[in-house]
Amino acid sequence: MTQIAQYYQISRTFLYQLIFMANLQLEILFSDEKLLFQKDYRHFEHLLLLLRLEGNCSLLSIASILNALQYHPNSVGYLSQFFQSAGQTLPSTLLMPSKTWVFYLSDEIFAIHTPILVTIDARSTTILNIELASDRSAETWQAHFEALANHHFVSLGMASDRGTGLVAGYQAACDLALWVADYFHEFQDLFALRHQWERKAYAAMTKEYEAARTFTNAKSEASLQKRLKQYDTAHATCDQAIALYDQLDVLLHWLRETLHVCSPHGHLRTPDHVRSELTLLFDMIEALDCAAIAQTLKPIRTHLNDLLVPFQQVEVIAAELRAVVPHDALDFLVLAWHHEHLSDQARSKQKGYHQREGEFCLACADGLLGDTFAPLKMLVFDKLDSIVRASSLVEMVNSLIRPYLNSCKGQITQETLNLIMFYHNHRRYKSGKRKGKAPIELLTGKPLDAPWWELLLQQVQTAQGITRGASPSRPPLYLVVNHEGKTDHQAMAPGQAIGGLTEASEHQGRQRDAAAA
Repeated sequence: MTQIAQYYQISRTFLYQLIFMANLQLEILFSDEKLLFQKDYRHFEHLLLLLRLEGNCSLLSIASILNALQYHPNSVGYLSQFFQSAGQTLPSTLLMPSKTWVFYLSDEIFAIHTPILVTIDARSTTILNIELASDRSAETWQAHFEALANHHFVSLGMASDRGTGLVAGYQAACDLALWVADYFHEFQDLFALRHQWERKAYAAMTKEYEAARTFTNAKSEASLQKRLKQYDTAHATCDQAIALYDQLDVLLHWLRETLHVCSPHGHLRTPDHVRSELTLLFDMIEALDCAAIAQTLKPIRTHLNDLLVPFQQVEVIAAELRAVVPHDALDFLVLAWHHEHLSDQARSKQKGYHQREGEFCLACADGLLGDTFAPLKMLVFDKLDSIVRASSLVEMVNSLIRPYLNSCKGQITQETLNLIMFYHNHRRYKSGKRKGKAPIELLTGKPLDAPWWELLLQQVQTAQGITRGASPSRPPLYLVVNHEGKTDHQAMAPGQAIGGLTEASEHQGRQRDAAAA
């Protein structure tokens, strides 16, 4: 193919077009059995999109599948051009018709050494902006957030890790909005230390068991005394390791409960109350007297004010709700929301417990509120859902992107990112509390009227100026023979080239029929 293209000074893309048209005409003229994609090319395009995005297949895998099913064209070059052409028509930044208030969750993911900047909406999980950047400096992130502002997004705040460029860029672009430190990243080292101590405790238990086994095998008195001392030493070390782990585990459990929005009785926590509890817990953890503990706690203590930012929002929401909802009923509704929130994260046994507790709290609130139960429940749940304490949802988007990076060995393009963004925003969740809803539906409140692959093709065809039911999209090159008999390459809307060739072929056929008559 390359030699033919070089000899005739044409592109390989155009050569593939000619082969496609030749196969199509031969199939029409000489075969009774038409391939599926020739009868319904739209179905063929659906298959390509589903294999690439839903099935997460690499281009090589898709080519193999098409070849096995005898679909043509099935070359990797054609597939690459198809997805690139589709991705070029899709935006990297979502555009809203009017101002939309959202809470940003932002993060970075790397394709080899190239950063990908991602920002999603905290409530709907819609990807708002995804871009392949040259670096992750403050200027790059500032331009990222300014692009969102130009597309009618207004930031209520942002939750993220402490990436220097990320935080500085956001504060430069949205200087009045609040920034929330991600709890997962803040306490990651502390919880990693707990896992380390757990492994040490199990290792000490193994050594104690081994010392006990060797003691029982001793024969002489001297050997018995020697191995008894070894066992006593191993036993003391094991007790100390288990005690350290147990104490840290209990304190971290209390730490996790302290960071909950409400107390076990349903009272919404205040910043001052959380500050005092956190300070006490940090002192108790540091009292374990370990160098690793002191080193790990030092940066957390300096970030204490950042940890309290969500509770400032909780305090404002609590004042608003107390003005509308009776206090006793409010406590039950808050507890019901709390258990529903925990049930989404819990395993099967704990999930059942939280569901039962939540139903009990809702029944109590229903008895206290009567006819106003439904609207007040919706108000309380909606207010509490707006509280953002972590950016963990953006990690879910990162996990969506990662397999595509692996399948293309890190060589990802902006066009592929655009396709991933459209796919994520328009696919419906299959499980969880968002089951049956697409992120874009949750953001706009408007239901989608077609599956994501139909909507993607509609948008691609609209951007390319192709009417519904026209020939499939093709690389925008075709061959024109001028009056000097030379070839000339000209740009043309995808689909028009094939359509023009088909119409010309049909016109020539009609002329031959007329001459024969």
